[in-house]
Amino acid sequence: MEWKKVAEQMFPTGHEIKQYGDLLSGEGRCDKQTVAVIGTTNHTEVGVELALAMGAAVLAVIRDHPGRPIVFLVDTSGQRLRHRDEMLGLNGYMAHLAKCVEMARRRGHAIISLVYEQALSGGFLANGMMADVCAALPEAEIRVMGLAAMARVTRISEERLTELSVSSPVFAPGARNYLKMGGLDALWEGDLSICLKKALEHIDSTDHRSVNGLERGGRLLAEPVVKRVLASA
Repeated sequence: MEWKKVAEQMFPTGHEIKQYGDLLSGEGRCDKQTVAVIGTTNHTEVGVELALAMGAAVLAVIRDHPGRPIVFLVDTSGQRLRHRDEMLGLNGYMAHLAKCVEMARRRGHAIISLVYEQALSGGFLANGMMADVCAALPEAEIRVMGLAAMARVTRISEERLTELSVSSPVFAPGARNYLKMGGLDALWEGDLSICLKKALEHIDSTDHRSVNGLERGGRLLAEPVVKRVLASA
């Protein structure tokens, strides 16, 4: 779905979100509350420039609007796999963005992420997996690695991986499978403004992903392993 349609549905009373290349930045109104909006579009790759720009946008919210919730609109094909970006230290730029998000959280900013198109690999970490509430539209595409690439790495045939993906969400891309694994808190369906309002009313910074994955039957070992490690500490 195009970001403008998502913004119209999330902020029916109005928004001032602008597009700067592949970067989205601005604010929207949810009920009587104003939220900051930072995002990406065009299935963009997150390179050094975009990571810096997103980090700067987060810092600007911290400086100019203390405590204002931040909503990330996610549409990315992952980190930019280019020699130039790797030589410049893309991992450091991505870490900088992650630190900005964490600083915002520690300063009292609720962090909400919505995958409205696609989220792949490392481009989804700082602006998605670090959020207090990580949600997606049902039709959104989320994956770390496609089955064809997974087949090349694991040397398991793509046909066999396709069979496994039917019963195991670990092998399957898609928002519903990430929900089963606990990677998503919820799928936002229907009135997006109501979904956002409810998310803002129930912010919980505790990491429930391993528990959710166990309860939903998509990630069965993470929580038991966590408990065993804590018990032996």
